Amino acid sequence: MNYLSTRGHPDRKRFCEILLEGLAPDGGLYLPETYPQVDAATLAKWRELPYAELAFEILSLYIDDIPAADLKAICAKTYTAEVFGTDEIVPLRELEDGVYIEALSNGPTLAFKDMAMQLLGNLFEYELARRGAELNILGATSGDTGSAAEYAMRGKKGVRVFMTSPDGRMSPFQQAQMFSLQDENIHNIAITGVFDDCQDIVKAVSNDLGFKRKYRIGTVNSINWARLLAQVVYYFAGYFQATASNDKPVSFTVPSGNFGNVCAGHVARMMGLPIQTLVVATNENDVLDEFFRTGIYRVRGAADTHETSSPSMDISKASNFERFVFDLVGRDAGKLRKLFVEDLGLEGRFDLSADAAFKDAAGRFGFVSSRSTHADRLATIRDTEKRFATLVDPHTADGLKAAREFLAPGVPMVVLETALPIKFAATIVEALGHEPDRPAKFEGIEALPKRVVKLPADAEAVKAYIAQNCD
Repeated sequence: MNYLSTRGHPDRKRFCEILLEGLAPDGGLYLPETYPQVDAATLAKWRELPYAELAFEILSLYIDDIPAADLKAICAKTYTAEVFGTDEIVPLRELEDGVYIEALSNGPTLAFKDMAMQLLGNLFEYELARRGAELNILGATSGDTGSAAEYAMRGKKGVRVFMTSPDGRMSPFQQAQMFSLQDENIHNIAITGVFDDCQDIVKAVSNDLGFKRKYRIGTVNSINWARLLAQVVYYFAGYFQATASNDKPVSFTVPSGNFGNVCAGHVARMMGLPIQTLVVATNENDVLDEFFRTGIYRVRGAADTHETSSPSMDISKASNFERFVFDLVGRDAGKLRKLFVEDLGLEGRFDLSADAAFKDAAGRFGFVSSRSTHADRLATIRDTEKRFATLVDPHTADGLKAAREFLAPGVPMVVLETALPIKFAATIVEALGHEPDRPAKFEGIEALPKRVVKLPADAEAVKAYIAQNCD
């Protein structure tokens, strides 16, 4: 399996090369040259597999430069009941008639990011050991990616993590999960700005090829194809749990900020998984909802990026969106480059509203979208607790609100859970008047000593900090 850049760089690379690289040399994102196709017979064979074995089957379609026995062992090591709390790993429960929640938040940091990050940590350790190399991971987080990455990489041989986050814009619990880690290979950097500033820094450093090579910079953000690939697995697992046979379609609703989670659903659908609709659920930062309604993709600056009660979605530059648009425009790298480098780079927007590709987007790719507000979030949390005795976090509430707008008779609607409610306790208290349950291992975490540095929203300052801690 070879991988190409969305922006047309001539090189073709194997999986383990892009695992450690992140962005392509031309600033594009990696995608496979073609999506492997899964037929009905294969779906039938996979239906009864345990999650770790299902992960191996799917990953092995995309990874042919790791011996099969080694890849199988990595999957078995990653997806265990000890790490994820249940044998099902991602158990599905029916909330109401036709509406399901797929539990993705039973991992070490109580968020769906663990599903991919735990695998990524084991893949990094394996490949670095095989090469006798080291890697410095630079990441950006709006809340959950950072803690998931740090918990997956802490103590890993040959790996340092430099995680940027927007200063003061995560929940106290999210901050504590990250900043309380004292491991020498974990470095937290609080950036004066918003998440998009952090993401811009990661891309700027990754595009400085001299610095990137000298300091062996890699990434764990969902611009890393390996992370997105790991997320494809739970779409198949959710489908198998929601259906009794492979002739029935399913829809998924995905709380969306950076477009990585729902892009994994797009990949699963392109492989042949019978997904009818992919619902993109946004909050007040509705750049994605605006695109799917109008065909106009318009990024917003820091001043126009709202601080909301679903903070992991407070994003106005969806870095994975480029992967979907590449497929949308027929994998035309020249057209993609014009949209993302010229139009977006110079004008902060591009317009596909008159393009035939956009007009047929919902039919070809199944995407629809919706937007939630703080009031919607509180109402959904209250309603879900009152009617179903189920507590959901604010992002999952955004998903539930959107899901109900696109229900179709006879088609199960699976909402992907984002995190456990304790990560956003203030909003739960506002909605319900009481604190959510807290796992015992996180008691008092906010009071622990913190290890974090504050830096301006400047790529050069971050590069200097990396150099200082690597030389």
